[in-house]
Amino acid sequence: MLKQLEQAALMAGRAIMDVYEAGPSVAYKDDASPVTEADERAEAIILDHLVRAFPDIPVVAEESVAAGKVPDIGSGDFFLVDPLDGTKEFINRRNDFTVNIALISGGVPVAGIVYAPARGVAYTGADGVANRLDVSPEFQIVAREVISVRPRGEALVGVASRSHNSLETEAFLAENGISDYRSVGSSLKFCLVAEGTADVYPRFGRTMEWDTAAGDAVLRAAGGVTVGLDGAPLPYGKTNQASDTDFANPHFIAWGSR
Repeated sequence: MLKQLEQAALMAGRAIMDVYEAGPSVAYKDDASPVTEADERAEAIILDHLVRAFPDIPVVAEESVAAGKVPDIGSGDFFLVDPLDGTKEFINRRNDFTVNIALISGGVPVAGIVYAPARGVAYTGADGVANRLDVSPEFQIVAREVISVRPRGEALVGVASRSHNSLETEAFLAENGISDYRSVGSSLKFCLVAEGTADVYPRFGRTMEWDTAAGDAVLRAAGGVTVGLDGAPLPYGKTNQASDTDFANPHFIAWGSR
């Protein structure tokens, strides 16, 4: 399973970098969020790969959902795909945009990959094992290293969104005595906690499940957890929500060692 996700992400990353180097053209969706041809090309590659490899597992993908194509996930397994997480970072030519692919089973992200093609690094998680992968300019995996969250110390290091910071996030950091924190785009924030670079990632802005599932899978495999403000693990496959749209997340906190 994970090998197939890695192959799909690497192929999508190659297409994304082709657009990145040529310079993307930008359009805007109904919710005013930006989209580029890189999002669309990467999603088409991932969908083609997943449908061929796993024809019986439905795929919920960001751009397809935006176009009104939402599969019936029922109560079984399904994939969540964000072909280009951090589109704003991509447009502004920062290197912390990612490809996100995750498998959800029983409402839990059980396998996932986060690939940052401009950084030449990817993170995977499945079966209680998380890895950091070094990826060559030829889009080949050249090294793997097992990663895990670090033991919690007295001074915590936080990581926060570069493009979606909030007063609630700043209040959380202050309340927990966190003066040392990094601002990073995309789902790499989960991965920094997973590899022990940071201890916590609070998110009080709006996110969708495809934004978080792959990073959450990596973090959980590395020994961390993502919880809602009620303290329960963040669930996936949230449809027919009275207070929000399908697949929308509540506010959450991603912790390393608690």
